[in-house]
Amino acid sequence: MKALLLENIHVDAVKLLESEGIEVETRKGALDESELIEAVQDVELLGIRSKTHVTRRVLESAPKLLSVGAFSIGVNQIDLEAAADASVAAFNAPYSNTRSVVELAIGEIINLARHLGDHTRNMHNGLWDKTAKGSHEVRGRTLGIIGYGNIGSQLSVLAESLGMRVYFYDAVDRLALGNAVRCNSLEELLNTVETVSVHVDGRVENTNMFNAETFAMMRPRTIFLNLSRGHVVDLEALRDNLLSGHIAGAGLDVYPVEPKKAGDPFESVLQNIPNVLLTPHIGGSTAEAQQDIGRFVAGKFRDYVRGGSTYMSVNLPEISLEPLTHGSRLLHLHQNVPGVMSSVNSVLGNHGVNIDRQQLATRGQQGYVVTDASGEVPQSALDEIRELEATTRLTVLTA
Repeated sequence: MKALLLENIHVDAVKLLESEGIEVETRKGALDESELIEAVQDVELLGIRSKTHVTRRVLESAPKLLSVGAFSIGVNQIDLEAAADASVAAFNAPYSNTRSVVELAIGEIINLARHLGDHTRNMHNGLWDKTAKGSHEVRGRTLGIIGYGNIGSQLSVLAESLGMRVYFYDAVDRLALGNAVRCNSLEELLNTVETVSVHVDGRVENTNMFNAETFAMMRPRTIFLNLSRGHVVDLEALRDNLLSGHIAGAGLDVYPVEPKKAGDPFESVLQNIPNVLLTPHIGGSTAEAQQDIGRFVAGKFRDYVRGGSTYMSVNLPEISLEPLTHGSRLLHLHQNVPGVMSSVNSVLGNHGVNIDRQQLATRGQQGYVVTDASGEVPQSALDEIRELEATTRLTVLTA
């Protein structure tokens, strides 16, 4: 079995997979669609981060591919529907870099409130400018969080511990933590707070969520942060509001178009504007986060290919499974139509196969039946199951 890991995935992921006898190839940068199609021809496991996009065309060109892992929180770079259609399990790391992103957000809020970027640049340029003008404590100030998921809610807790008053808005009904106050609309939040931090997902509907109209809703001299997805902000509109002074400062870690690898040139309309922090998508780039992400997603690969567990898959039915200790295990992915389990059991019964345990889960148009048998399953039975009209993939594991 072979794994291909792109975009500098942590070495602990390599070590874990190699310890399972899996051959691992690593590459530093991202691949475009045509490069990826060529690279995955003989690959069962594919690991990516944020810049490589796994499209339907890629998936249809990878007959051996069993699983794709996003070594990140977001999975919008994977066509999840196409992956499900191809019976390819997709995994991510929804919690591993949460703390790292939150700490960067807290650091940037303090940095922007004190104009530290401008002060340190002046010092490097030989200018001593000791002044309190425009500098503020964050204690007592209001923070508005858009998107109150794993990152937004943890930011809420840490910001409140610094003495900030926290408001949040989320399209989903979320439980407020601490003394955070839920707003009923984005406009209500923007009219209320002095600092805005964006933590929404990468769905297409969020494109240009922050535009000229949205920025106009904000209070004068607001601080604005986006550490979520690049396409949610109209950068030209943000630039106009920074230059006019309506927005007092901004911190961005993500951009609509990002370079493919370290060392590539970067350009933005926000460059060289006072009190603007631009970082190269490093919100989750701490040693601790990358190590945990590497272990977590590689562990999901291992659990799937060695035991069939789809627990925490983002596109296939979830079944949590222990490693197989004896006999055979049939992993049957199929179209979610009536009678599939009955058909599988009929085939196994006709071939004298004794079933020890069986589990079924469904998700949308996909179904997943896992069957543990006490002995070896005849090849003729496996061939019949593969020929069932609803079958999309059958994998057999033996202890």
